[in-house]
Amino acid sequence: METLTTLHAAMPAALRRPVVTEWSRANKRGEPVDCFLEGPCFDAQGRLHVTDIPHGRIFRLDAPDAWTLVAEYDGEPNGLALHPDGRRMFIADYKQGILALDLATGAVTPALTRRNSERFKGPNDLVFGRNGDLYFTDQGQTGLQDPTGRVYRWRADGRLDALITNGPSPNGLALSADEEVLFVAMTRDNSVWRVPLLPDGSTAKVGRFASFHGTSGPDGMKIDDQGRLLVAHASLRCVFVLSPQGEVLDCWRSCAGGTVTNLALHGGRAFITESASGSVLECPA
Repeated sequence: METLTTLHAAMPAALRRPVVTEWSRANKRGEPVDCFLEGPCFDAQGRLHVTDIPHGRIFRLDAPDAWTLVAEYDGEPNGLALHPDGRRMFIADYKQGILALDLATGAVTPALTRRNSERFKGPNDLVFGRNGDLYFTDQGQTGLQDPTGRVYRWRADGRLDALITNGPSPNGLALSADEEVLFVAMTRDNSVWRVPLLPDGSTAKVGRFASFHGTSGPDGMKIDDQGRLLVAHASLRCVFVLSPQGEVLDCWRSCAGGTVTNLALHGGRAFITESASGSVLECPA
């Protein structure tokens, strides 16, 4: 089965910056990149926010053609997650660590920038549990050649647990509805790992839940209200809809470019970042 997405919004030309950045040197062979959208996240008022990684920007879409710059700072913001207080979004920033965005003022402040005085490799994505625990990936430039990517749980009481330390490019995260399983996209392994979260706080019997192919791999993910895992694939131009057993039930195909990076769910629809074209796509979810 295959579902074609439609265009929800595209970054206006006036906001695009076709210049070489530190990010484009590392990730796009030094080519100018005018934007690279990621981290779609809705606030408590139902307004969509997205990040622009190479230019350190966060935008709010008040309407498909009305983009508001919420924050711009010296960083590379990737994933966004709404804090349980509803007033802040937390940012997985490749350069700066875990940051907090005040949605009322646009102020960006450090939340967790180091572990035991050591800088992170490069955080990528994050998700909150209902109890306020924050799970995030520390991807850096890891891959099959260097499987040292990490997945952390930053507990609401301040403790920081390393759940995975041997990940080949840990990227997107999704918690099961009962929050007993954490799914982790391992981009350069082209797979999704299933990480049981045990009552004592540890993990065991981590396994490969799904495998893919292509030049990149799975990126951002979400669990829908039917318990299906939605996996954005950064080189196969779609979001895969997987059953609780990892079977492919549907494929939401990009109507724009091929770099499908992440998604958010709202009002019975999926809103998907397609980063090559600087677009947000949508389809029924």
